[in-house]
Amino acid sequence: MSTYVVADIHGEYDFFMKMLQKLNLRDTDHLYILGDVLDRGPAPLKTLLKLMEMPNVTCMLGNHELMALKCLEFLSREITEESIGDLGLDFLEGFLVWAHYNGGQVTINEFIKLDRETREEIIAFLKELTVYQELTVGGKEYLLVHAGLGNFRPNKALDEYTLEELVWERPDYNRKYFRKKYVVTGHTPTQTIEDNPRPGYIFRKNNHIVIDCGCHWEDGRLGAICLDTGEEFYVERNEIDNKE
Repeated sequence: MSTYVVADIHGEYDFFMKMLQKLNLRDTDHLYILGDVLDRGPAPLKTLLKLMEMPNVTCMLGNHELMALKCLEFLSREITEESIGDLGLDFLEGFLVWAHYNGGQVTINEFIKLDRETREEIIAFLKELTVYQELTVGGKEYLLVHAGLGNFRPNKALDEYTLEELVWERPDYNRKYFRKKYVVTGHTPTQTIEDNPRPGYIFRKNNHIVIDCGCHWEDGRLGAICLDTGEEFYVERNEIDNKE
């Protein structure tokens, strides 16, 4: 049995399917997805539906799932004057920011083509996503979370962190949060980490492991890590562009 972690697929279904081939994922293995399956890429809901049917996958909440949830719930309702009248300015602003500035329009385009039952299944699935996961693999302790631990304090319990702190705020990679525990995150493309000697590849420093390798970027890739061995796996864009 092996434990793998992937983050920030962002609708790149072909990248994900190629990664499954590389991992040779067995029924006895387990795969954790650190959020941001949705938005940006060409097939976010196709990717999510694939994950939903895989019994050995645990999906976690990312900021893109959080943004999408309320908006998809609205889109699943019958649009009437009354339902539109119920909308506040905060909702409308959030909808526009998600759809136009955070890549949500492609998710909307897929969602409105689905039947009602599938829409309801997706919304129910998103509502049940876990926010963080603590694991011990190969004698090492890991904390899996989408973005990081905002406003970190050593004596702050995990259940004291807000959703904002867990799925939006980025950690301080120059600070070791825990002496023995590794914090595995996505959210921040490693191309954007200052003084990163390997931009676009998995970043490790001070017990931080960052695995968002900018899959949806032109020069990005999808990364995965095996927690049992530390081995890294990558799917490059040219592997997708050159497929027959």
